[in-house]
Amino acid sequence: MNYGISRWDDPAEINAKLKKLTSQEIWEVDDDYYNNVVMEYFNEKCKASKAVFEEAKNYIPGGVQHNLAFNKPFPLCMVKAEGAYLYDKDGNKYIDFLQAGGPTILGSNYPAIKEKVIELLNESGPVTGLLHEAELMIAKEINRQMPNVEMFRMLGSGTEAVMASLRIARIATGKKRIIKIGGAYHGWSDQMVYGLKIPGSRALLESHGIPSSAFRYTDEVRPNDLNMLEKMLKKNRLKGGTAAVILEPVGPESGTRPISKEYNMEVRKLCDKYGALLIFDEVVTGFRVGLGGAQGYFNVVPDLTIFGKIIAGGYPGAGGVGGKKEYAQLMAAGLATGKHRAYVGGTLAANPLSCLAGYTAIREIERTNACEIAGQMGDRLCDGLKDLIDKYGLPFVAYNQGSIVHLECTGAMSFDFSSMSFIKSAIGILKHKEMMYERKDSMERMGAAYMANGIVTLAGSRLYTSLADTPEIIDEALNRFEEVFKHVKKTDKGLV
Repeated sequence: MNYGISRWDDPAEINAKLKKLTSQEIWEVDDDYYNNVVMEYFNEKCKASKAVFEEAKNYIPGGVQHNLAFNKPFPLCMVKAEGAYLYDKDGNKYIDFLQAGGPTILGSNYPAIKEKVIELLNESGPVTGLLHEAELMIAKEINRQMPNVEMFRMLGSGTEAVMASLRIARIATGKKRIIKIGGAYHGWSDQMVYGLKIPGSRALLESHGIPSSAFRYTDEVRPNDLNMLEKMLKKNRLKGGTAAVILEPVGPESGTRPISKEYNMEVRKLCDKYGALLIFDEVVTGFRVGLGGAQGYFNVVPDLTIFGKIIAGGYPGAGGVGGKKEYAQLMAAGLATGKHRAYVGGTLAANPLSCLAGYTAIREIERTNACEIAGQMGDRLCDGLKDLIDKYGLPFVAYNQGSIVHLECTGAMSFDFSSMSFIKSAIGILKHKEMMYERKDSMERMGAAYMANGIVTLAGSRLYTSLADTPEIIDEALNRFEEVFKHVKKTDKGLV
C-alpha cells in the first residue's frame, strides 16, 4: 500500500529548532509592509467580505460560526471552492492550503463526489431516518482499507466519536481514567478540553465554563515521553486503572509536536502491559497519510480508531469510531449486547449523503493515488520553504509529515509545561502568558500577510496539500511566500 509520508524527520532536531525559535525575539513582517500592503489589500480589495463580517457580528458570536474561519484582520467570505483554489466574495482567488482543515485531500468540491451526491439528493434527499445501503458501503470500505477496523459506527463529528470511544473503553476495561498526550486536540467535550495546545496547561487555558470535576478522570503526559506515560499508568493502578490512552499518531495537533517513529509501537506495548485500550485519533490522518491510515504507516494496531473530516468526503456529518469487533459492538443500536452498552446517539449520524460521499471519496483516493501525490506536493512545498528560510536567514522552522506541512514562524504553540507540577506549570503559564499572546498575534499577522498574497493557511502555521496541487501550483505558492519573507524583520517583542 502506498503512503503519503516519504520521510520522518528527527523530532529531537525539530524540537531543538522550535526551542531556539521561542527563546528569541519575534520575527514578523515589518510595520511598513503590514500597514501599507497587507492592510491595504484587506481594506481595498476585500470590502464585500468585510461587510458580511460586520453584519454577521450582530447575529453570530464573534462573527463566524467556526473557529477556523476567523483570520486577522477579519474573516474573508468565500463563495467558491474548486480543486486547489478558493474564491472570495470580492472575486479574489487564493491557493487553498487549508482544505477545510484537512479533509479534502482530493481537492475542494471534487467532481465525482459531487455527482454522486446530486444523484442521491434527486433520489432520496439527504436523510431518510432509516437504514440506507450507503451505511453498509462505507463501513465495508473502511474495513477493506483498514482491516483493524472490523466494525464502524458513523457519527456526526470527531468530538462525538471521541466521546463514544471513551465510553467503550470504560465499559470494556471496567476502569475510568483516560490518558491523553499533552497539547493534543480530541474534540471539545468537557473531559477532553484539558491540556489543549500547550502540554502541561491542563485546565488552565481553555476550560472556561467547565466544572473542574469534569477532569477528574483525565490525565495528560508529555509528548514523546514514554517514561512519563508509564509512570502515569503505574500511578493510575492505585486509582482503579487506566481505561485508555488516546493519541494523535503523528503527534499532537496534527504533528505540531513531532514524535519519534517508534513512539506509537511503544505506547501499544505499554497499553498491553497495563490493560488499557489504545485509541488512535485519525481525524486528520485517516485517508490522508494513506488508505491504511497512520496505523498502517506505523504498523500499529489500535483497539479503537476515531474518524472525522474526510469520512464524509468533505461534506457535513463527518465523524465515526471503529475498531476491534469485541469493542465496537459495545455501542450497538437496539437491544443490549450482553454487556452494558455505550449510549451513542445522533439523529443525522450516518445520513445517506455523508455515507455515500465518504464511500465515494475513499474509492477515488484509491483510484487516483491521492495520498502519495499529495505527500509528494507536501515534500516539495516543505523543501521550498526550508530553502527560503535559509535564503533570508530567518529563524523559522518548516517540516512535514507528507501532505501535512508545518511552518512555525513564532512558535506560538511550541511551549511545554508538562514536566512541571501543577503549581509550577500554572506559575509558568501566568509568567509567560503575555508573551504567548504576543506570539499568537504575530502568527496571525503572518497568516494575514500570506492571505494578502493569495495563500490560505491554517492560522498561518499549518498547510495541507491535496491531489489538486501540481508542481506549478506549489512553485507559484513558494514565490508568494518569498514575497512575504522579503519583508520579515526581527522585532523587540516576544521575550518575557
